Amino acid sequence: MNKKDIRKIKNKELAKIISTVHQQNSVPSDLTVYELVKYGRMPYKKAFEGFNDEDEEIIHWAIKSTGMEKFLDKEVMCLSGGERQRAFIAMALAQKTDILVLDEPTTYLDIYHQIQVLDIVKKLNKDNKTTVLMVLHDINQALQYSDNIIIMNEGKIIAQGRSEEVINCNIIKRVYGVNGIIKTDEDIKRSYFIPVESVCNM
Repeated sequence: MNKKDIRKIKNKELAKIISTVHQQNSVPSDLTVYELVKYGRMPYKKAFEGFNDEDEEIIHWAIKSTGMEKFLDKEVMCLSGGERQRAFIAMALAQKTDILVLDEPTTYLDIYHQIQVLDIVKKLNKDNKTTVLMVLHDINQALQYSDNIIIMNEGKIIAQGRSEEVINCNIIKRVYGVNGIIKTDEDIKRSYFIPVESVCNM
């Protein structure tokens, strides 16, 4: 990381460089959205140090960026799956890092909230120049939202590069055990994968 061994960077300093949103998150039952997002500022605080005007400005920016303004005082555990995921993304944004890592951010979400979360992440990448690393299992989401893709199988990198160059039927068959076809929608200039059949004896 910036020519430094990441294992030698102290956790508090690393939290100023990389923010993460895990696949599953748990919080105290009475914690509100506002209180959760405030945790994103902790890497910048000394013991017992309070929050200043700059912290508050960043907290409210993170909440606004994820569309969570009306949930400020709502308990996190009372939110829907999509709302909760956005709250944790807001906390990650409050860290003001250059890199955002998301582990399967759309797991357990219905299709509406999947697209909502991915659109927010894409906008953050475009507007704030945030580098986004996402773990995705949905091929079409990867094609739609990724500029570059790394395909892994059994812990090894199989292919990497521009999404339209990396995703092909042979790779998908090798990794997922599925035959299919890739088509391009000429109206939106976007490719998508259609599975046809599973492959026996993988």
